[in-house]
Amino acid sequence: MSVPKTIVWFRQDLRIKDNPALCAACDAGNVLPIFIEDTNTPDQFALGGASKWWLHHSLMQLNDSLGGNLRVYRGDPAVIISVLCEELDCTQVMWNRCYDSYSIARDSALKQTLKQSDIKVNSYNSLLLWEPMQVLKKDGTAYKVFTPYYRKGCLQQAAPRYPLAAPAKITYCDGPSQENASSNKFAVQIDELGYIPEITWYKTMADEWQPGENGAADRLQTFISQAALRYKDDRNLPAVSGTSKLSPYLHFGEISPNQVWYAILDAFNGASDEHIDCYLSELGWREFSYYLLYHFNTITTENFNPKFDHFPWRTDNDALQRWQRGQTGIPIVDAGMRELWHTGYMHNRVRMIVGSFLVKNLLLDWRLGERWFWDTLLDADTASNSASWQWVAGSGADAAPYFRVFNPILQGEKFDKQGEYVQKWCPELGKLPAKYIHQPWAAPDHILRACGVVLGHNYPKPIVDLKTSRQRALDAFAAIKNVADAPSDAQPSSVSSM
Repeated sequence: MSVPKTIVWFRQDLRIKDNPALCAACDAGNVLPIFIEDTNTPDQFALGGASKWWLHHSLMQLNDSLGGNLRVYRGDPAVIISVLCEELDCTQVMWNRCYDSYSIARDSALKQTLKQSDIKVNSYNSLLLWEPMQVLKKDGTAYKVFTPYYRKGCLQQAAPRYPLAAPAKITYCDGPSQENASSNKFAVQIDELGYIPEITWYKTMADEWQPGENGAADRLQTFISQAALRYKDDRNLPAVSGTSKLSPYLHFGEISPNQVWYAILDAFNGASDEHIDCYLSELGWREFSYYLLYHFNTITTENFNPKFDHFPWRTDNDALQRWQRGQTGIPIVDAGMRELWHTGYMHNRVRMIVGSFLVKNLLLDWRLGERWFWDTLLDADTASNSASWQWVAGSGADAAPYFRVFNPILQGEKFDKQGEYVQKWCPELGKLPAKYIHQPWAAPDHILRACGVVLGHNYPKPIVDLKTSRQRALDAFAAIKNVADAPSDAQPSSVSSM
């Protein structure tokens, strides 16, 4: 009797440990691990430049972990997987679920096609602690506010599953070898995917990051040993290594939230601590973003709060470009945007500051910020990116109130008191005393001269007055306050489609 052959389709689960689909496939028989660059992916979900760089290196490490047995293809997944099943006489296909609307529809259709050919299909949850379709209010509707979602919904569910070990043994089945095999025309090498950009901006990222499962494990252990017990306080300080920086690893599935959740609890013997509880609730916010993406699948491009469909966004390409380049004349905003460009990452507190500045002080559409982050962030994530931008804009679920406009001067003085973060990313301001580093235009001329700062020459003057632009934002938000809510046409997905 022949040994069953199973295709394992890797997506946002680029790891060996705690990979439910891979473990199930290994238990079933021989395995053909594959990765597909889906050429049908809509533009809104297509990878940005920074994410491509990360994915290239992550796939290289995954292939090494699989003993060089990862098969890589480019094309329509439905066609490729169907062809492989026929050529290899595969009996089943397994994958771990994704939660965006495109992936759900694609996977649902593929599942039905394969079942009609008597091929078993099993999908698993490897990306989230709690499945979004299983966390509902008592009336069966979806939560729209984080705290009851997390406290009454998630934490009242069964505890997240404990992480799985890596398969004790992976027995690989041979891929198509004949020269005229239909699948060969879709086969590519990782290098042929073209994920490494020709421009050199990504090189500084390599100094900061180690993509892949091993890098994720190292990053987690560093956080546990050096920062976890100070997290609630230090997470807001951009000049301090107070966060885990696990978001890109979580996005690409090089580590699972289950691994992180239990590594934290196990490291501190499950003790309740304000810092640990705060960090776990941040994992809860990630869950909430995916929950919103699943239940309200238009949040990636449409306002969650339809009142904002009437918001008077401005068009100002010059202001947008100066924001993107870190040349706004507002030091902590510029520091954040420069950190993003050089490292593919931005501190979370600063993300809120630069986001508020774009949508409220500059009155530019949140979608412009979302698209820039999508292209430049290593952790660009469909769920977190859209939900977070809508939160900052005031248009999202459980969003910051419209009248909350971050004052970048006060934010800088509170969370970067000595200006260390600004000094690092805006070195032209490095000699300014802390009193003026967050508002150099307020410094006396003799101090500016002594520090080598010439506003409008080697550092820009502010592109907007913070006080008047704040009032402009409040007036704009007030104008839509009494607009009647329109019904949302976002439709929830079905677990059977995944």
